[in-house]
Amino acid sequence: MASLSRRGLLASVAVIAAAPLLDACGSPKEKKEGTTSQDELSKALPNHVANNAVNPDIPIVGGANGATTDPAFLSYPANPPKSVTGAVGSGGSYTTMTPLWGAIPPTSGNTYYDTVNKAIGATLKLQPADGNTYGDLLPPLFASDKLPDWINLPVWNITNLSFGNAVATKFADLTPYLAGDKIKQYPNLAALSPNAWISGVWNGKLYGLPIYSSNAVVAGMYYYRKDLFDKAGASPEVKSVADLEALGKQLTSATAGVWAFDDLFGNDGAYINQLFEFPSGSYPWTADSSGKLVHRYETPNIADALNWHAKMVKAGYMHPDAVANNSENAKQRFWSGKVLICADGTGAWNGDDNKSGSAANPSYNRQAFKLFSANGGEPKIELGNGASMFSYLNKKLSDAQIKELLNIANYLAAPYGSAEWLTVNFGAPGTDYTMKDGNPLLTEQGSKEIATTFQFLSCPATAIVVQSGATQVVKDYTAWQADAVKHVVKPLFYGMNVSEPSRFSSLVKPMQDTITDVKLGRKPISAWTEAVDNWRRQGGDELRKFYEDIRSKYGTGK
Repeated sequence: MASLSRRGLLASVAVIAAAPLLDACGSPKEKKEGTTSQDELSKALPNHVANNAVNPDIPIVGGANGATTDPAFLSYPANPPKSVTGAVGSGGSYTTMTPLWGAIPPTSGNTYYDTVNKAIGATLKLQPADGNTYGDLLPPLFASDKLPDWINLPVWNITNLSFGNAVATKFADLTPYLAGDKIKQYPNLAALSPNAWISGVWNGKLYGLPIYSSNAVVAGMYYYRKDLFDKAGASPEVKSVADLEALGKQLTSATAGVWAFDDLFGNDGAYINQLFEFPSGSYPWTADSSGKLVHRYETPNIADALNWHAKMVKAGYMHPDAVANNSENAKQRFWSGKVLICADGTGAWNGDDNKSGSAANPSYNRQAFKLFSANGGEPKIELGNGASMFSYLNKKLSDAQIKELLNIANYLAAPYGSAEWLTVNFGAPGTDYTMKDGNPLLTEQGSKEIATTFQFLSCPATAIVVQSGATQVVKDYTAWQADAVKHVVKPLFYGMNVSEPSRFSSLVKPMQDTITDVKLGRKPISAWTEAVDNWRRQGGDELRKFYEDIRSKYGTGK
């Protein structure tokens, strides 16, 4: 199956910046913030019912604050059980729209599409679109009211859709079908991760079906090349940024074309915030000792992180392309051994990565440092939303059609290890895939026909599985995850859909640009202090009041 390649997909986005919809006269309609109180949330959410049809080779491990590891499988069951009985669809035909990061497969004569449609007893007309420009396609569809019957909407693509208002006018309210015990009619949907559904609730009603859900969503980690560490006699026992800095000095040899580090900050601090303990961009607010809301930009911790990162640049420990802010070839730099330490999302550690790295160096071994903090204290890492993609059903559908599509969604959400999962992800046996060493392997035809499409409409909770025969990678990643979930914390406003007024959207880019300039040593830290002062004056203090109002009405999600 084609792998999902969008970097940092599992790094959830919860706060949605949106402008109010305008009526025919151009005046704003009543603004809906999208936010839901805890009482309303409890009434809208489905109850969780575990599915024990398939037992993983490496079971789920519990962590802090509701976090758990993902189940892991070392091979596919020899006799996959069925998780769905009886007819699924009733012959309906539906238009769909999903993003795709990769080559778009042929629509006609596609054995994979035909196989899945036959299995579900209906026709889903798949229309995958380029994931990199997917967000550009959505505003015209919303404005013209020409949405398909079933659509995938990543949370990062709805910032310009006035979603707090639009969701009720465009999409079917699924609360009457799925809330509480009603979800039991759809056992595979009922088995989705407990945190998965939260961000599919808008204004007290459930609209979204979660995609690629997990109870272990974190932004990412710091990776290192174990094979090259062993060769250099370097220790991976890193407990502070001082230890990391020492590795920078030990491993960098500009004359040999090798640098210790790639970018360690991440876009807008996506990775370094876990070391220096300032809020992420997804949940940017925290509270000081007096209870006042403080934005991530205002914390001394982010200034410390910027200073330290600039220090690494000045010391010459960072690859010149990273210093030039070129991330296009970052993976190739790591695979080729030009850099030995990098920061990346959790999705970077898999069998396909091992295959690419091994092609560059047969001894390639990606590992990740255990979580650590800047000062050597107890590490912490933010828990992201249980899902950062949701699919929605068109409001124009009839009751019978909604029920048919929910039956299909239940089929598509069959767990890894089931007969249905094999069909949804690999198509026709012998034509699209064969079994090798206990795991499905695409044929040449399957490689051309199969892409992540049905899965963006509905899919099971995330499982860690073998890719390209790399069984050890599954074991290594699972072990890292089991340690990481012990240190999970839930940020302020966790899981709350908040539609920020559009007037605040202009505050973001100047701050991101300043972060880039300061972290790479182009500007001094005083430029950051000045940018924060401007941020407050130009709307940051007003934004704080907006969130104080949200907190007074709905709480903080914790």
